[in-house]
Amino acid sequence: MNKIQEIQESFYVLTMKVLSEHIVDIKVLPQSGSSRLYFRIRTENNHYIGTYNSNIEENMAFISYTRHFISCGLPIPNILAVSEKKDCYIQSDLGDDTLFKHIQNSNNEELNTIKSIESLYQESLDYLIEFQIKGHQGLDYSVAYPTPCFDRNSIMEDLNYFRYYFLKIQDELIMNETRLNIDFECLTDFILKAPADFFMYRDFQSRNIMIYNGHTYFIDYQGGRKGPLQYDVVSLLYQVKAHLPQEMRNSLLQYYKNRLEKYIDSTEIKFDYYYQAFVILRLMQVLGAYGFRGLIQKKQHFIESIPFALYELINQNNEWQIPIHLPELQSVISQLNKLLPRYQTTESKRLTVTINSFSYKNGGIPEDLSGNGGGFVFDCRALPNPGRIDCFKQMTGQDKLVQDFLEAQPAVQDFLLLCKTLISKTIENYLERDFKHLNVSFGCTGGQHRSVFFAQKIFDALCLCYPQIKIVLNHIAQHKTSFYEA
Repeated sequence: MNKIQEIQESFYVLTMKVLSEHIVDIKVLPQSGSSRLYFRIRTENNHYIGTYNSNIEENMAFISYTRHFISCGLPIPNILAVSEKKDCYIQSDLGDDTLFKHIQNSNNEELNTIKSIESLYQESLDYLIEFQIKGHQGLDYSVAYPTPCFDRNSIMEDLNYFRYYFLKIQDELIMNETRLNIDFECLTDFILKAPADFFMYRDFQSRNIMIYNGHTYFIDYQGGRKGPLQYDVVSLLYQVKAHLPQEMRNSLLQYYKNRLEKYIDSTEIKFDYYYQAFVILRLMQVLGAYGFRGLIQKKQHFIESIPFALYELINQNNEWQIPIHLPELQSVISQLNKLLPRYQTTESKRLTVTINSFSYKNGGIPEDLSGNGGGFVFDCRALPNPGRIDCFKQMTGQDKLVQDFLEAQPAVQDFLLLCKTLISKTIENYLERDFKHLNVSFGCTGGQHRSVFFAQKIFDALCLCYPQIKIVLNHIAQHKTSFYEA
């Protein structure tokens, strides 16, 4: 029994023991930026979200926060069951619709759509204020993970994330690290002066805002801590892939400050005085995250987000309003335009073909992260299954013995030829029409043998035939990713 199966078995036991329901279907959901694993659980009468996280401290923070926020009447999914080990918990299921998906699907030329998006943002900001002020009252910060407050270490970690995972791997940039560190310390001192007796959500952005029955609900606040108001507002309004127009940002910021007046005078806490410092901090932290997840861990959609964050940070430097002297930091940011040609190429000038192998049983058809939707999905389950043969059970479709077995099957050869022909013709068409993304997925029962074999063979063939395109290979059930770029 592999790890996924062990976790699923834990959910079978927990669902029966606590909810007195029998699971009829359980699927792994696509993984996000964290190491947590999410499952959609279906019983005869209900559906739930199951979460597995080996970090018990983080789980305890999330469970404690959830119980407190529920008591405050805040719209979050309820926790219905927790395992004895505290590594698994079951929540109510709010579906898959997020504010970010609404943004992606909106047509910027349609006024009604813009108003609809803006109204969802306004509702989100209304609830953010309640999290920050009402949610703060009586919250047990002793369980916070990894830290109970947004302190010097938290800020320096964000700044050094930017320094080590983004700046230092860019050969084009010239910087004096000693002077940059002095500026980081100075910026930290300034930010620490902002009033901070509020709940700081930490990752308040549109992917963590669910839309359910037309209303907003909120998830992923386990990293919350005591902190200033500005950070979460900036996190929402400057989420770089949301592409909010500056005019809308300004309008939403004013809306937030007007609504905040119900609880506190924003001028008394010098909200505007510190605001841009948080914009700069958040954008640097985001670029550090993109550097780590994209340039180091090689996750393509993070790499493709880099130019958006660069543009935002460059624009902030052009309209600098932070009332402290940070010459080395401004010098570094002023050089970021040197990086745009490289990452603009990544984003807009080449066709990227993403090839996935996946399990129909555990996870299902993967989401197209390019935002275009569609693509090819090939079902390999009708073909001979090496997984039924004992000597192959612990192997995958990348092992030579499994490949030799499959290549000896006439049905496999026919299937492979048809796939190659169809995919090649589509690539040729996409190159002529200057399309940027094509998604190709191969599925089998467990995502271990047949789907892995076909995804690998198509990847190898395309690398030989199309040196002008970028190719990403994800063996989802095996947690492996490969890239090809000439």
